[in-house]
Amino acid sequence: MIALPVLGEEKTKKPAWLKVKLPTGENYKKVRQLVDHYQLHTICESGNCPNMGECWGEGTATFMILGNTCTRSCSFCAVATGRAMGYDTDEPKRVAEAVKLMKVKHAVITSVNRDELPDKGAKVWADTIRLIKQECPGTTMETLIPDFMTKWDLLYQVIDEKPEVVSHNMETVKRLYRKVRPQAKYERSLEQIRLTKERGRRTKSGIMLGLGETEQEVLEIMDDLVANGCDVLTLGQYLQPTKMHLNVEEFITPEQFAFYKEAGMSKGFKYVESGALVRSSYHAEKHI
Repeated sequence: MIALPVLGEEKTKKPAWLKVKLPTGENYKKVRQLVDHYQLHTICESGNCPNMGECWGEGTATFMILGNTCTRSCSFCAVATGRAMGYDTDEPKRVAEAVKLMKVKHAVITSVNRDELPDKGAKVWADTIRLIKQECPGTTMETLIPDFMTKWDLLYQVIDEKPEVVSHNMETVKRLYRKVRPQAKYERSLEQIRLTKERGRRTKSGIMLGLGETEQEVLEIMDDLVANGCDVLTLGQYLQPTKMHLNVEEFITPEQFAFYKEAGMSKGFKYVESGALVRSSYHAEKHI
């Protein structure tokens, strides 16, 4: 049996280092208008990302394809869950047009899980990458992809379009997987990263801290990721999106994040982004 997560009754008070500025400025307004005009989804909004003001203010956004309803029910994630209603075959074209108009130098694309689809959304993924490359030949790309439920031919269909970085988030340490990601498997995600690296792509993963993990467990997942060919690691603070999600067990200090960055680099990662407000796509242009 899968243990039910402990859900919070109220949000935990945040320390001072987690304060962010409200989004403002002309670049922010321009991105807002493009997202609305092309009827696009962004993980910035759907995931309640604390860095939305900063990133949109710099003219960048992380686009989320295949709709905005996920078929999984991870107990940390703010994205809506439930039965997804089809998908838009014109979405890849609209995303490519928006990337071109934004003059994005490095584009980040992610998606919800679409486990109910025979191809898990692989064709839309491949079409999106291909069209961005056609419309914006000077733009590099990171794809934050789902696990495709071990259907590795679908994985290859996506990554063989050759995005510069292929990211797949572990999210948490092995012991907490059933509580945090009940429909995912620790070993399956590691295998996906290994196969992606063997296919010649630059690999990346991210984990959240503050869910009750120990320091030793964080160091162990680093070892597992390096052993399976992960090049880039991001570590950030878990923030409870609503009272229906998991409680924050601990707020990790800036000093501890600095320790993890140093530890990760010493273990062999090519780049480690570690900080309270770090999210998967934060400063993604540096990860090429």
